[in-house]
Amino acid sequence: MRFDRLDRRQFLGCTTAAGAALLLAPLGCAGPGAGGAAAQPPAGPGSPPPRPATGPQPAPHAWIEEATIAGLQAAMKSGEHSSRAITEAYLARIEALDRRGPALHSVIELNPDALADADRLDQERRGRGPRGPLHGIPILLKDNIATADRMTTTAGSLALAGSIAPRDSAVAARLRAAGAVLLGKANMSEWANFRSTRSVSGWSGRGGQCRNPYDLSRSPCGSSSGSAAAVAANLCAVAIGSETDGSIVCPSASCGIVGIKPTVGLVSRAGVIPISHTQDTAGPMCRTVADAAAVLAVLAGADERDPATRGIAPADYTTFDVTRVRGARIGVARTYFGYHPGLDARIEESIAALRSLGAEIIDPVALGAMKELEEAELDVLLYEFKADLDAYLADLGPSAPVHSLADVIAFNEKHSAEEMPIFGQELFIKAQAKGPLTDGAYRKALARCRRVARTEGIDAIMKSRRLDALVAPTNSPAWLVDRVLGDHFVGGSSTPAAVAGYPSVTVPAGHVDGLPVGISLFGRRLEEQRLVGLAHALEQATHVRRPPTMSEMASEHAPDAGAGCPCGH
Repeated sequence: MRFDRLDRRQFLGCTTAAGAALLLAPLGCAGPGAGGAAAQPPAGPGSPPPRPATGPQPAPHAWIEEATIAGLQAAMKSGEHSSRAITEAYLARIEALDRRGPALHSVIELNPDALADADRLDQERRGRGPRGPLHGIPILLKDNIATADRMTTTAGSLALAGSIAPRDSAVAARLRAAGAVLLGKANMSEWANFRSTRSVSGWSGRGGQCRNPYDLSRSPCGSSSGSAAAVAANLCAVAIGSETDGSIVCPSASCGIVGIKPTVGLVSRAGVIPISHTQDTAGPMCRTVADAAAVLAVLAGADERDPATRGIAPADYTTFDVTRVRGARIGVARTYFGYHPGLDARIEESIAALRSLGAEIIDPVALGAMKELEEAELDVLLYEFKADLDAYLADLGPSAPVHSLADVIAFNEKHSAEEMPIFGQELFIKAQAKGPLTDGAYRKALARCRRVARTEGIDAIMKSRRLDALVAPTNSPAWLVDRVLGDHFVGGSSTPAAVAGYPSVTVPAGHVDGLPVGISLFGRRLEEQRLVGLAHALEQATHVRRPPTMSEMASEHAPDAGAGCPCGH
């Protein structure tokens, strides 16, 4: 009931010359002898994803669908279920829905010690009681979050296949200390969608194509694709994602769940495979705001391994009071409307719900010259990716399979059939050409980003209009997976908060032709407590989330047009 972890040689040896089998295989060589779904005919890079070999089957352990952290804790306290039983239920659902059935490919690797860890935590509960709200709760980690155990950490890349981190990431360490069961690693857009200008969100060389559980022909967005799809399909209690710009909020909205992108520095990035030290952060992805708040409370705090966390004092994110919404001034960022009329209608309904709760809606508000960020942000990310990835890989030690971005580029060229069957590595090559972080061009681009996103952007509008939060559509509805042209991302609102390093929370806002859409609330630095409270009030007033049916039928009217660009770093 778990994926058998392959060593580096097996990973590379089990691919065909065309590399086509990796387009959908979750791990290793899928086939009757590998414990996966029955073998599929090879699919070329331009082919649509093959359908699963068997038709949809009833999902096992229906009792665990839509279970909350509080509900699971109550079941363990009463003795109705143990952590082992809960973990077994999620493992069975992963086998039925992720490897077989709809074949979501959201889980790239399972922890071979998950059941033993659950047994140990059950024993500890009986002897000393629970450590806290996450005691015995199974959690998936995105595959760029390091764990020093029998799982690998690869950012979805075959270049790091078989690589074991020398120490836990701060995120994994905090979750373990809180008593969570680390269930496994979630599939992701390889290298967090920062390899190519025409990448396909949710695809990785290791994990294949992750699929959106609300429509298997459509993108789950990225780069925290597997984290979102697994939570939406009830394959785990909660998951952890990471974001540079959009990678938590976009897949969360596209898969109908809650995502919190914290202030940069609230959650330590130590041990997370990086893109950018000025924008990267890890955060919770859950089915409810209460669950996301409970996880954020565990993750937040100072860490000597991450200088950005110095002086951070986490707040109480888990106490909700709907009366706090009364009188809250919420600005509507109309710049981010117009991606689809159905999406706009759902956001208007969410705004009306906030108004009915007593919020004062300031409509519209203008966020300034955000278009100035496009070139500057990319320049910053290219510089920082080279410097930060080289530092991360060097820290893995001499036994690591690659030691620098240059090594990864060379690996991809050597194994292009497996690693680059549908898109290349243009961004890698551009990043490798950048100089050190002392370059004047880097410093100028970073200063522009901070000025436009912070000083003249979020800070300015919130001060001048006396706002408590800004709201906007999180992103356009999910597009069809397109291995020829790449992502058809129409637009989203993640960039201002991402570039500023400020918090953003996305909450389900309803559906457009059966596809989930979300509304984002964002604001000033370290204002997670306020944003989470508003998000919880909105969620409780609307209750629009519904579990996916995982239908293969594509929606006839959902939008597919748009600029072919990577969505979510």
